[in-house]
Amino acid sequence: MTATDRSIELIQAAAQAAADKLAHDIIAYDVSDVLSITDAFLLASAPNDRQVKSIVDEIEERLNKDLGAKPVRREGDREARWVLLDYVDVVIHVQHSEERVFYALERLWKDCPELDLPEEARATRGKAAAHAEATTAEQDGELS
Repeated sequence: MTATDRSIELIQAAAQAAADKLAHDIIAYDVSDVLSITDAFLLASAPNDRQVKSIVDEIEERLNKDLGAKPVRREGDREARWVLLDYVDVVIHVQHSEERVFYALERLWKDCPELDLPEEARATRGKAAAHAEATTAEQDGELS
């Protein structure tokens, strides 16, 4: 079994929305062969809580406006460290960079096929590491 066309459409639109709000390390997996509750997962991260919330809001707005999709559940919104949007066919995880590293969801789903994403979303790979290095260098410069 593979992800449905509708699931892929939702994932691609969500990935583009996340990229437009400068999300880091956007990746999507077809989990339909290993989970019966959903077809696909989208993972994205951001370096701070405000940006996590901004990305989530943009994804939700874009999917509703462009595709008529509303999440059946939204969790983690209060802390904005890890927000989950459940659209039944797809589940979207937007995590603070620290949670992304700690929980390492990619390790859980690495055996599942990756879904093709828009170029802007693929270009976000490695941005979290680059941002962390720049932040560390900036902090080191302040301490010197």
